[in-house]
Amino acid sequence: MGGRATLIYLLRHGEVQGAETRRFIGHLDVPLSPNGERQCAAQAARLRAAPLAALFSSDLARARRSAEIIGAPHGLAPTLVPALREMDMGRWDGLTAGEIRAREPEAFADWMSRVGEFPFPEGESVPDLLARVAPAFDAIAAAHAGAAIAIVAHGGPNRALLCRALGVPLGRLLAFGQDYGALSVLEGGAGGWALRRLNETAML
Repeated sequence: MGGRATLIYLLRHGEVQGAETRRFIGHLDVPLSPNGERQCAAQAARLRAAPLAALFSSDLARARRSAEIIGAPHGLAPTLVPALREMDMGRWDGLTAGEIRAREPEAFADWMSRVGEFPFPEGESVPDLLARVAPAFDAIAAAHAGAAIAIVAHGGPNRALLCRALGVPLGRLLAFGQDYGALSVLEGGAGGWALRRLNETAML
């Protein structure tokens, strides 16, 4: 990656409308809530002095809008990357955990016991997700080696990328917190990636 470190400011989108229902939203295209807008504005203020050379985002509305807010102080518009979308949760998209447990108790129990392996019915598994997200991340990082960039994505992709960068098994992905609007920072060099910050929310 050259002499200078590559810094990846990896953010999760802000809170979405209806977040209080705790539904699996996956590929559903839901907007930010007013609180989500505030969360992203607080991170934008925090990152105002960061030397961001580029900004990338999932193409889903919640990530795109979050990235627009983050990029505004830098005069950066996000480059949309569909491969950075949240995991496809198939027929569980839009349902709560309670609804899934009631409808498909055996599948729900299987998911709980094999979070890093279980394929969502008619959707993706975590390995499927990583196979989609990792090449996009690698291409972005390679194109901006030695620079600082921001990527705004989702809880699933971010956790999978952190597992991969740090050599952590995918079954442990939930060990990496990814709150709404939170920031993690990866620093890349000749020895690989190091985690400099994890799941930091900005003060509102």
